[in-house]
Amino acid sequence: MLTRPTTHNHLAERVRRLFGTAPCRLQVAALPWRDVGNGVEVMLITSRDTGRWVLPKGWPEAREPLCEAAAREAAEEAGLRGNISHLEAGRYFYAKVLASGEEVPCEVLVFPLHVDKIADRWKEKHSRTRKWVSSSEAVRMVNEPDLCQIIAYFCADPRRFS
Repeated sequence: MLTRPTTHNHLAERVRRLFGTAPCRLQVAALPWRDVGNGVEVMLITSRDTGRWVLPKGWPEAREPLCEAAAREAAEEAGLRGNISHLEAGRYFYAKVLASGEEVPCEVLVFPLHVDKIADRWKEKHSRTRKWVSSSEAVRMVNEPDLCQIIAYFCADPRRFS
């Protein structure tokens, strides 16, 4: 039985152990998904720096609703549009390496995006690869264990986020 991804307090404690007391920065991610005959698929994209498989994510802009920021990132990084959920599917932490080489702890809020339009051309087309995969493939491809848990939880019943 899948349970809701780890609680915020548990994750916050893990961040403190990993990064000390450095302040956490907030990012948002879209979890792009579509219906297929026997379930759902999610779209992963490659990161620009290491080529790892990730979700479209980035920094919210001033006064931008967090879910809308996630939808904007999906359009910019993967050429995707659709209906973004106002409910987050979960959150995870990771260490973002800045251009200076400094590592900053980031908390990422993940919002499901039910994709209905896929662009042939988009802003970051030449710096990323995108791929539709099953939830089990996504869990194998993504490096962050907490994000894998969010993907599995979401894919077990995506309608709860509609």
